Amino acid sequence: MIDHAHDLACVREATERLLTAAAALDNASLAQPSRLPGWTRGHVLAHLARNADALVNVLEGRPMYKSAAARDADIERDAPRPVDVQLTDVRESAARFQQAGAVPADWSRTVELRNGVTDSAARLPFRRWAEVELHHVDLGIGYELEDVPAEFAEREIDFLAQRFSEHPDVPATRVTDGTRAWSTGREASGPEVTVSGPAAELLGWLAGRREGASLEVTGGALPKLPPL
Repeated sequence: MIDHAHDLACVREATERLLTAAAALDNASLAQPSRLPGWTRGHVLAHLARNADALVNVLEGRPMYKSAAARDADIERDAPRPVDVQLTDVRESAARFQQAGAVPADWSRTVELRNGVTDSAARLPFRRWAEVELHHVDLGIGYELEDVPAEFAEREIDFLAQRFSEHPDVPATRVTDGTRAWSTGREASGPEVTVSGPAAELLGWLAGRREGASLEVTGGALPKLPPL
């Protein structure tokens, strides 16, 4: 069972960590490149704010974004703003998400996200948690995948392994950190490839944040994963 209330609390804590760290930025450093190709740190913060509002839309039964073009245009519009405006927007949009999450609702209902993706409403707080944790890392301001909560790392590895499960372009793969194991990739009678390493390295590879060069691979080459 997904505990959406627990995840909402985790989102709140992760958001405060990000805001505290980002408060040390100035306008010049905000305009510098993030770890995401083509995006400045301002783009990352703008995306986080607009994503919170988009998830409010989903919770309240509206389309997540008006369109892909509108989503991108909103991020481009907001990216150059001064750091104090950015942080206020992230904080206030995060509060709107928390308020929407506090409204009594049928959390077992199915909701629609971008590109026709559907999920249970109860998983939306975890999806938001992932946005905050991973984009905190993407800012490149000292927060690394090794710093994310252990619970988040384990659950996000599980989530991403499920996302690539049965994907025809990904070989049947066993992913393990030495104590836990996940299966992903196309269906097969057994794993074609085993990928081993610390949770942070596995998470980085699955989330497209690291190339996986330090992972141990047996049974073949490190699988190339589709973009998220």
